[in-house]
Amino acid sequence: MGLVPDEAKALPPPDIVNRNSVWLGFVGWSTAMLHNAFCHRPPLKSGVHRQVLFSTIGWFLGYHISKYENYIYSKLDRDMYQYISLHPDAFPRSEKKTLAEVMEPFHPVR
Repeated sequence: MGLVPDEAKALPPPDIVNRNSVWLGFVGWSTAMLHNAFCHRPPLKSGVHRQVLFSTIGWFLGYHISKYENYIYSKLDRDMYQYISLHPDAFPRSEKKTLAEVMEPFHPVR
């Protein structure tokens, strides 16, 4: 169904205010402003209904792009973890070190 497959319904929905929604909402609003300016109308005062419509369309598209982006990244993560679990010899567990083992001894210079 649509842009995102049905298996993406298990993912949590993205925030209403996210970077894609804000950016594309601003792009839609500025498109209405530029159209008003090109037609020699006052940019802020005329066509307020188009400003609201274009920014709403941009916000909607940004939300669904974020949804698709989350699906793609979760699918890549799932495939990566599956590959790691199937090939454990290619990804050996490293021994955990303490911070004292990692840090070099401190010698103040005076």
